[in-house]
Amino acid sequence: MGDDAGFTTVLFAMIAGAIRVSTPFLFVSLGECLTEKSGRINLGLEGTLVFGAMSAYAISYQTGSPWLGVVVAGIAGMMFGAIHGFICKLPKVNDIAVGIAMMLFGTGLAFFFGKAYIQPAAPRLPSISLGWWSDDPQVRQALDVNPLFLVGIVLAIVLWWGFRNTRLGLIVRTTGDSAPAALALGVNVNVVRFLATAVGGFFAGVGGAFLSLYYPGSWTEGLSSGQGLMAVALVIFARWNPLACFGAALLFGAAGALGPALQSIGISRGYHFFNAAPYLMTLAIMILSISPKRSLKGAPGELSITK
Repeated sequence: MGDDAGFTTVLFAMIAGAIRVSTPFLFVSLGECLTEKSGRINLGLEGTLVFGAMSAYAISYQTGSPWLGVVVAGIAGMMFGAIHGFICKLPKVNDIAVGIAMMLFGTGLAFFFGKAYIQPAAPRLPSISLGWWSDDPQVRQALDVNPLFLVGIVLAIVLWWGFRNTRLGLIVRTTGDSAPAALALGVNVNVVRFLATAVGGFFAGVGGAFLSLYYPGSWTEGLSSGQGLMAVALVIFARWNPLACFGAALLFGAAGALGPALQSIGISRGYHFFNAAPYLMTLAIMILSISPKRSLKGAPGELSITK
């Protein structure tokens, strides 16, 4: 009986943790999916995520409105994406090198401006209780979700549908698969990639706002823990499919929640190893991605990793 109760506790803790932890993964991976669908890689989303977290927390603290913080974080992320997109359209510029530079620039800028907001407590985002129908506190806690999680689900569905059924989606996919074909259709490749990178940065900025204003719900310099970089591996794992990005984000989130879930039932020895599960998954995905014929099937043809 005790084993069953322990298993149930871990299960509900992982469900709750997966919903919380997956949300930043979801927004960053959707942003990267859109950017890569246009034929560009943006490794700078780690810096965008961190700067979005800092700016959202600062605005929430200064104005008392966490939702205004989310909007400002998205706009800041869009500016980072626009800078990345502008630099990458210059001749003989490598998008991966630019992404690394933008990652360092974003994190450094966030640490510089964010030092004053490490201690103060800012208003946090609210949650929605989807478990109101249950008398079980574990069920209610597991189904206590933030509205941004629901927005991310809708966004994944819209992107998936848009890529398959709209002219705009066709333009983005054609630009990512073959620049000459896009040019033959009269598409301005640089403009499409610039806009896709900017919008992708907006999504990543919103993901950062979730980190600082909901879970963990504070601003510290180690807040991101590399989630922006892991999102790149997540997109490869999802085969550049927005719906699969949602499933992969939940998987990464559940892996990240495994350590705290085990702690909740008193297992403290070795739980740090389980906290490393998302990083081990990222390493495994990148190792498997060495084989272009197998692991990069379905990748946009214009990506630098496919050439």
